[in-house]
Formats: sequence, C-alpha cells, structure tokens
Amino acid sequence: MSATPISSTPILRTVLVWSGTVTAILAVVGAVVGFLVAGTEGLWSALLGVLVAAVFLGITGASILIANRWYASDLYVPVFFGIVMGGWILKFVVFIAILFIIRGQPWIEPAVFFVAAVVSVLASLAVDVVVMMRMRVPHVSDVQLPTDPDAGDRRDGPPEAG
Repeated sequence: MSATPISSTPILRTVLVWSGTVTAILAVVGAVVGFLVAGTEGLWSALLGVLVAAVFLGITGASILIANRWYASDLYVPVFFGIVMGGWILKFVVFIAILFIIRGQPWIEPAVFFVAAVVSVLASLAVDVVVMMRMRVPHVSDVQLPTDPDAGDRRDGPPEAG
C-alpha cells in the first residue's frame, strides 16, 4: 500500500466532502418542495431520490480512494480496476433492485423521485467540475524523472569529436 497519496486523492476527498454538503442541502430543499407538491409521499420520494443518487455517486469516488491505497504495489492496476469495476457492477445491480422494489409503492410519487434524483446527479456533476477547476494538479502527475547529478550535460546529438 502507498504511504504517499497520489495526486487524485485530495481531489476525490474534496469531491466527497462537497458532495456530502450539497446532498444535505438538496435533501432539505427536496423534502420541503416534495412535501409542498405531493404531501408526505412527495417528501419521502424526494428524500429517497436524493439519497439514492448521492450513495451511488459517492461509491465511485470512494472506490477510487480505496483502490489508490495500492498505488505502490505491483498489483495496483488489477486491484484498481477490480475495485472500481466491482463498485460499478454493484451500483448497477443495486439500482435495478431498488427500482423494482419501489415501483408501484403507494408512498412513492414517481415524478418527485425522478426530479430529485436528476437534480442530485446534476449537482454532483457541478461539484465535480468546480473541484476539478479549482484544484491545481499538473497535467503529468505522479512522475519521477530520473536524475543523475554526475551525468553532466546531456545532448541529443552525436558526441563531439575532440
């Protein structure tokens, strides 16, 4: 496991913190608007829509953060893709299961649930964009260039005749 974090770690942590804050705000606003639009069913539908979107969007960032712990390992690439793809497959299966479970429930207002989920996804994308634009990460990160102080001046041409 890596002792030093790679450059994406602070970005992902910031995204998760900001997303949590935005989710809390959306939950309150969604609950109020859902209640005003469709009563108690609207309140629960909005809360569930925001919660489902937030959990599924947070799984991606969290899975990448967990996978980054193996950065210094020779198995980093297979572990990274295994964790991230496993998270995506888990999200897909659980999302379909949730939709089947809540479909036709008397306490769900489908329009409120849909709008709350879509607004949550759009808010999460906005958070991702803002965080990525504010973070200062070089285009080529986590690279260590070879250095040899005794090598002297290196040139691309043939050695000079002398």
